[in-house]
Amino acid sequence: MTNIVWDNFFRQSDQDQEVLDALRQTIVFSTLAKKELRFVKDTVHVRTFKAGESIFRQGEVGVGMYVLLHGALDIFVDSFSSDSLPVRSQLVTRLRGGDFLGELSLVEPNSRRTATAIAAEESSLIGFFKPDLFEILDRQPATGVKILLRLGEVLGRRLKETTLKVTELKEDLRRVSEKL
Repeated sequence: MTNIVWDNFFRQSDQDQEVLDALRQTIVFSTLAKKELRFVKDTVHVRTFKAGESIFRQGEVGVGMYVLLHGALDIFVDSFSSDSLPVRSQLVTRLRGGDFLGELSLVEPNSRRTATAIAAEESSLIGFFKPDLFEILDRQPATGVKILLRLGEVLGRRLKETTLKVTELKEDLRRVSEKL
């Protein structure tokens, strides 16, 4: 017969190691030393979502980022009619273990979610929220600065990618207009 106390103890230890490994592999936390990672691990929140369950919805106030530990998430963007009613949701991408999302909400005041995230299958996520970041900045400022610098890198890279895509789309639109 399995001792439930020991079983849960070891399962919790396994999950702690999985969270540490996932954080270490996420660019936002990748420059942290082992001791700093353990501190962050003790700050974050792990939650499991059932298939079809919403992680967040487009337009909601964002309070933090998520790192996908296990499972898969579908990301949708709603298009709106002229009277601001949702017309349809379009699948943008599917995220898998190790991917992360929602990081903009850590630095932007009153940030609104730009997409909807739905669990495509049972999924475990690590939540890292704005109060968690502020706690780290307060208790271990050097660790907080490392996180913020990497966060800045991620946001800068995503801005460059978006700018490039917008430029390409404008050029495509110009070419189409010339043909008409």
